[in-house]
Amino acid sequence: MSAELTIPLDATVDFMVGLLNTPSPTGYTVEAVEYVEKAFKKLKIRDLKLTRTAKGALLAVWKGSQHDQPRGVTAHLDTLGLMVKDIKGSGRLKMTQLGGFAWNAVEYEGVTVRTFDDKRYRGTVLLSNNSTHVNSKMADTKRDADNMEIRLDAITRSAAETRALGIEVGDFVFLDPRVEVTDTGFIRSRHLDDKASVACIYGALAALKAAGLRPVQDTHFLIANYEEVGHGGSADWPADLAELLTIDMGALGDGQNGDEFSVSICVKDSTGPYHYDMTAQLRRLAQAHDIPCKTDIYPYYGSDGSAYWRAGGSARVALIGPGIDGSHGYERTHRDSLQHTAHLIACYLIQTG
Repeated sequence: MSAELTIPLDATVDFMVGLLNTPSPTGYTVEAVEYVEKAFKKLKIRDLKLTRTAKGALLAVWKGSQHDQPRGVTAHLDTLGLMVKDIKGSGRLKMTQLGGFAWNAVEYEGVTVRTFDDKRYRGTVLLSNNSTHVNSKMADTKRDADNMEIRLDAITRSAAETRALGIEVGDFVFLDPRVEVTDTGFIRSRHLDDKASVACIYGALAALKAAGLRPVQDTHFLIANYEEVGHGGSADWPADLAELLTIDMGALGDGQNGDEFSVSICVKDSTGPYHYDMTAQLRRLAQAHDIPCKTDIYPYYGSDGSAYWRAGGSARVALIGPGIDGSHGYERTHRDSLQHTAHLIACYLIQTG
């Protein structure tokens, strides 16, 4: 990495840990948006204008040295989560998912139930009739919405007693992130998808500010809040947008090319290939700046770049991101991947061709 462009990695990780510990399931993201907005303001970047969209996302616009080919950069801070679907006769809660994940990925996870008037109750996601010493069929029971429940850490034995606590259908349920930063450089947590990418944008902005640089083109940074349900980055872009760089997790697993130590460049996901010329441009940038990168194809995946295209957007779109292991479960990445992703974002912002 060149001396004049250095990613403040410790600050980037600290920002990410704070964001991970701020709940933001799709539909309830106000606390996380406020967190990011405050952090961006503290960077004190001249000509960086921060606003909220009608959908509640954060939009930051940084004036560039040129104005003829405006660019967009987006990552999302909304995460998987749950809502109360029903209050059972036992006082326990049935749930509906926010986003798509396997129920076994949240079994035994701690949760916080937020009421309409902002009371908060702790609880645990469990299989109904969840004691091995009582239920001989527990291991074979299908994990789905009909068989899972939240056991509240509150004295309640009936639906009426639970409602008396202020809990009602439609209340949001936050999954515990369980953030851990290891001395070997790994970060383990729920919701690295896609808070790790928001942190990479933060790191890139901080690096440019420290180096006294600005984007070559006017750049719109959308920190989206409805990606997990398919429409986070579909709107709020200028009509003359030329390029959209989407930052989202690199999907890892058997048969994948990426890893937790590089920046992943997605050439195709389940919605189709991304823009060839823009993807090639990013690969050349990575090579020119010695940024470890891996091209990859994600078989069961869509991004806010895809949402933008489906909504009728005509700009070029590319997708990069840090490699995340265990997507939509208890995820993991490494500091190296954050650094290389942030570095590629920063290089993209200041490159001219």
